[in-house]
Amino acid sequence: MRRGPHESEPDALHDFLRELTRFMLSFSGEGAEGVARGVRSVARAYGGRAETVLVADGAVLSVTVGGRTLTSTVTAFPDVARLDRAVALKEFVERVRDTRPALPEAAAGLRRIENLPATVPRWARGAGIVLFSVGFAPAVQPTWYEIGTTALLAAPVATLTVLSDRRPRLARVLPLLAAVLVSLVTLGLLQPGHHHGGPVLIMLPALFFLVPGDLLSAATAELVGGFLTTGAVRLVYALVLLLQLYVGVLIGVAVTGTPTGALFDTAQDADLSRWVLVASWAVFTAGLVLAFGVPWRAAGWVTALVYLSLGVQAAGTALVGEVAGTFVAATALAVAADLLARPTGRPPRLVLFLGGFFTLTVGSLGLRALTSLAGGHVLHGFHDLMDLVTIVTTIAVGLLAGAALVPARGDQG
Repeated sequence: MRRGPHESEPDALHDFLRELTRFMLSFSGEGAEGVARGVRSVARAYGGRAETVLVADGAVLSVTVGGRTLTSTVTAFPDVARLDRAVALKEFVERVRDTRPALPEAAAGLRRIENLPATVPRWARGAGIVLFSVGFAPAVQPTWYEIGTTALLAAPVATLTVLSDRRPRLARVLPLLAAVLVSLVTLGLLQPGHHHGGPVLIMLPALFFLVPGDLLSAATAELVGGFLTTGAVRLVYALVLLLQLYVGVLIGVAVTGTPTGALFDTAQDADLSRWVLVASWAVFTAGLVLAFGVPWRAAGWVTALVYLSLGVQAAGTALVGEVAGTFVAATALAVAADLLARPTGRPPRLVLFLGGFFTLTVGSLGLRALTSLAGGHVLHGFHDLMDLVTIVTTIAVGLLAGAALVPARGDQG
C-alpha cells in the first residue's frame, strides 16, 4: 500500500533523495540552483524537507522528516554526453512529484534511467560530432575549403571521442590528444597556404566539440549569481580543458617544425552564399542531436532556439553593436528556454538551451588568443583575450537578466 506524503520513513526517503541528488548532479546538467530546487520539491512531496550545499561535483544533503534529520555527502562527475537521460530525469521528477509512488518504486525508476540504452548507436554519435563541426565551420570562415577540411579533421576527433566513452583514462586527456592529432594533420598533411586562412582557424571547427565555451559562460553566470564555489570550480575546469587544446596545438607545431609565427589567424575571403550559411546551422543542430543523444521529439525545439539566438544576435548586432547584440540574444535565449521548459512533458531547460548557447559561445576566442600569443602576435592575442572576457561576461549577464525577467518557479523544478 502506498504511503501518504507524511508517512515516509526517514531512512528510505533519505536514501532515495541521495540517489536523486547524485543523478541530478550527473545527468541533468543543471547548475547549483536547479539541483537544489528539484531535490527540495521531491522531498516536500513526501512530507520531508531537504537542504543541499553543492559544489560542481558533489553535495552535502540534509533530509528532515518526522522530526528526524539525516545528513550525507554525494559525489558525482557532471556529464551531459547523454541528454536523453536529462529528458528522462525531468519527466521522472515531474511524475514523482505529482503521483508520489512508493519509495522502492521511485528508486527503481531512477535505476531504469541510469540503465537507459543509448538513443543512437556509437557510429551515429561519431557522425553527429562530424556534422556538428561541419555545421559550425562557416561561422569560423565562410568558405568551402573550411567545410571540406573540417569534415576531414573532425572524423578522427569523433573517433577518439566515441572511443573515450568507455575509457575514462582516455577521456581525461581527450582534448590534448585530439588537438595534437588535428594539429599534425593540418600542419603536416594539409599545409594550408595563406590564402586559406590561418591554421588555427582551420583547426577550430574540428575541435569545437571539445572547446569549453559553454563551461566558461556557465561558470561566469554562477559567479555573478552568487554561487561562488560551483562557479570557481567550473571556471578552473574550463581553463584546464582549454589549456589541453592549446598545448596539443603547440605539440603539433613542434613535431611538424612549423614556425610559431604561422599561428596568426588571418581569415580567407568568403565564398559561401547566405543560404549556405543559414542551412549550415541546421546541419549543426542535427549533429548536436546525434552527438548528445537528444531525443528526436525535442529536435524541433532545439532547432527553433538555435535560429532564435542567431536571429536576435544578428539583429541586435546590426542595431546596437556586437556586445549589446550578444547580450540581447543571451537574454532572449534564457527567457525562451525557461518558459518552454516549464510545462510538464517538455524537454528540460538544458536541452532547449544548449544549441542556442553554442551559437553564442566564445571558447574558441580563448584558444585563438593563446595560440596568437605563442606565435608572437602579442597585440592580436591580447585583443582576442579581451574579446573573450567581454563576450563571456556579456553572455553570463544576459542569461541572468533573462532569468530575472521570467516569473519565479519556486521549487517546482
